[in-house]
Amino acid sequence: MPGYDYAQHGAYFVTICAHNRESLFGDVGDGEVKLNNVGRLVYEEWLYTEKIRPEVQLDGFVVMPNHLHGIITIVSPRTVGAHGRAPLHAEHTLLYRKPRSLGSLIEGFKSAATKRINQYRRTPGQPIWQRNYYEHIIRDETDLDRIRQYIRDNPARWAEDTYNPTNASRSNP
Repeated sequence: MPGYDYAQHGAYFVTICAHNRESLFGDVGDGEVKLNNVGRLVYEEWLYTEKIRPEVQLDGFVVMPNHLHGIITIVSPRTVGAHGRAPLHAEHTLLYRKPRSLGSLIEGFKSAATKRINQYRRTPGQPIWQRNYYEHIIRDETDLDRIRQYIRDNPARWAEDTYNPTNASRSNP
């Protein structure tokens, strides 16, 4: 949302897609996700996000064959302290995401997961993720409950999922 401060306290629903929506992370069978080793690395790295970022709480999430859905809550943005970067001239500030923001968090997750996956597969430099991600600001408890249910139901609805490459009726947004 233009002008919105994604570093402020709030809950967000995100979807992060694999590069070219390739099924890199596993498969779905009998309504359950069966993660492969790469999918398990993504799962572990997502959980690690909360451990290394005290301002973040994770809620429901699911790693699907070619994407991840998750709920992230930013609980206490830091307003004091260093962020590990030298000050930049004004013309360079658009090159970086705001520290401790949703975008910065997703960028860090994608980078760490990519590094681990490429080390595991011995494929240095291979892209793992699509360039951006989908986000939705969770506005109230009803919205949160609806999204939690969507995440829980996602594996069982894989046949109809727009991210499923075998779904003939899917549209490519």
